[in-house]
Amino acid sequence: MTIAIELGTTVAGAPATLDLEELIATRLLVQGNSGSGKSHLLRRLMEQSAPWVQQAVIDPEGDFVSLADRFGHLVIDAAAQTERQLSQAAERVREHRVSVVLNLEGLDADGQMRRSAAFLEGMFEVGRDLWSPMLVVVDEAQIFAPAAAGEVSDEARRASLGAMANLMSRGRKRGLAGIIATQRLAKLAKNVAAEASNFLMGRTFLDIDMQRAADLLGMDRRQAEQFRDLPRGSFVALGPALSRRPLPLRIGPVETATRSAGPKLMPLPEQVAEEVREAILAPAPEPTRAVPRRPPPPPPVDILAQLAAHRPAPVHERAAEPAAPTAEEIEARERKLDEVLRALLEDPEAAFRPVSVLYGDFLVRCRIRAVGGKPLELPEFRRRLAAAKAGVGAAEEGSAEWEEIRTRAAALPEDVQGVYQMLARAALLRLPCPSDAAVAQAYGTRSLGRARRVITYLEEQGMVVVQQGREGRRVALVELGWETAPGDADAEAA
Repeated sequence: MTIAIELGTTVAGAPATLDLEELIATRLLVQGNSGSGKSHLLRRLMEQSAPWVQQAVIDPEGDFVSLADRFGHLVIDAAAQTERQLSQAAERVREHRVSVVLNLEGLDADGQMRRSAAFLEGMFEVGRDLWSPMLVVVDEAQIFAPAAAGEVSDEARRASLGAMANLMSRGRKRGLAGIIATQRLAKLAKNVAAEASNFLMGRTFLDIDMQRAADLLGMDRRQAEQFRDLPRGSFVALGPALSRRPLPLRIGPVETATRSAGPKLMPLPEQVAEEVREAILAPAPEPTRAVPRRPPPPPPVDILAQLAAHRPAPVHERAAEPAAPTAEEIEARERKLDEVLRALLEDPEAAFRPVSVLYGDFLVRCRIRAVGGKPLELPEFRRRLAAAKAGVGAAEEGSAEWEEIRTRAAALPEDVQGVYQMLARAALLRLPCPSDAAVAQAYGTRSLGRARRVITYLEEQGMVVVQQGREGRRVALVELGWETAPGDADAEAA
């Protein structure tokens, strides 16, 4: 079923429609100077498509928050959220399929770039089962994908530009349809603008912008002059979702109002010139500030006399030192830590997330479970995480053989230790050799080729010996003499 939404009317008075399904596959670029009607066009597009598809609006000026009252969009105030919170919120937005407006009003350019990048990356990195169609509208896109470096930090610019490039180039497979609007094509990064296949070009005056608009629409230089004469709210459309040839159209009315409407002309107040002169030029009253009286300086402190007069407090008045935890308390804490770590790794995507993200989530879960004692340091968390990914249980952890494995693994890079422990556990218990998919999961990647390179690296370091036979692959541990049972290298990960 083809869903056609009505943007407005053509010059001949016929309805100007947009194929929504084709738009999701081919993306849209809107260009026009300030006052040409870009925001009006975006509002019309979102209002007409709201019943059919989920929407997300990156709103730098807070113009689109009024969509919440009429169409139920969730408004997120980016100034009140951290980048991590926005990334998590973006994942939940796609999970619950809620339309949202990210209000960036009140933030400087650097803050807008950082928070919009975190939000876009959160929507981009969700699991495959959440890849449902979604329109992602970015107003004033030249802020988030500038063609040249500005006054913002290089880190914020790279993050924002990368997120916008992902949206426009790789977002289609994830169901994300980028709709970007800009005042000037010359200010927008070319690698972002080049990914759009549909165009709506509005009024513009600079020759360079008119020429670029004409080039995108396949028009010659003489036809480019028409962009200077377009009235407000009129655009020239081209693209598979709009028209196969350049089509002038006028955008229809909208149901919701913007908060950034320009000021209206109104008559000046009737005032007497002399009264206005006196009111404007009257001297400002001097602020009366009470001068605080400074207290007299304290007498000099005799440190030697204080030391001589000091006496230690009686034993019964001293604060009691905290008692050392008992063996039962230590065992209960370790049990809770293991439960939290297992619950953390139950998420299928946990194996592929950065260690820093998993560590932050782990600390939050520990506070929720009221795990006492000093929080785990990051190196200790890395060690436990590597062992957990390898499937190491309490029985192996306490054995003398495993202590030898841990000592040998410590000589390897941190990201490889988990893979070595997985192979060592299989060899110790005579289990089948882990498959490439299982090794990739322990290494934190989805690439089977990278998993095979990790095993090759361990063999080059003299840690393991790999044997290929008819029954499958075997891995033996150098010096220890343990060997896995044959395993299918192409099997799926558990």
